[in-house]
Amino acid sequence: MTYQAKEDLFKEIEGILSDQGFQIVQQDQTRPWGGFFVIDESQAQQFANTYFNGLDVQELKIAGKLSPKILIVAPGKRLSWQYHHRRAEIWQVVRGIVGVVTSATDEENELQILNPGDVIRLNQGERHRLVGLDEWGVLAEIWQHTDADNPSDEDDIVRVQDDFGR
Repeated sequence: MTYQAKEDLFKEIEGILSDQGFQIVQQDQTRPWGGFFVIDESQAQQFANTYFNGLDVQELKIAGKLSPKILIVAPGKRLSWQYHHRRAEIWQVVRGIVGVVTSATDEENELQILNPGDVIRLNQGERHRLVGLDEWGVLAEIWQHTDADNPSDEDDIVRVQDDFGR
C-alpha cells in the first residue's frame, strides 16, 4: 500500500480537475474523514461525461438542479451514518477501493465493497456511509436536488451516528 499525504493528494486532484477544464467553486480539506471539491454546476454534463461514462444529466434531474463533487475519503475513516431530506446522490469510484453501507432504516447493513468504475445510487432519505479502506478513495458524486426552491447543501445532513461527534 502506498500512502499519500492528504495535502499532496488534494493538490494532485485539483491539478487533474483543472487540466480537465473544471472550475472548482469550493474545496474543503478540513473534514476529519478527508474532504471534497465542488465543481461549478453549469459543468454537470461535462462532469457526467468525464466521470459517469456520458450519463445524460437530464435523466438525473429531479428538481432541475445538480451539484457535481469529488469526494476524497482517507484510509480507515468513515463518513457519518447519514441521510438527506432534499437530495438523492449518485457516486462512481474513481480511484481506490472503498466501502459503502446503505439502509432504508437507521440499522446499518453489511459493508459493500466498491472498486474503481463501480456506481451506486442513493435515494433521498436512504441511510448511507462511505468508508475508507486500505488506501485513499476518490469518488465522483452528483447531488440530485429534490426541492428546486430549497436546494440541498452541507446543512442537509441528518447524522444518525458519527465517529467524530458531530
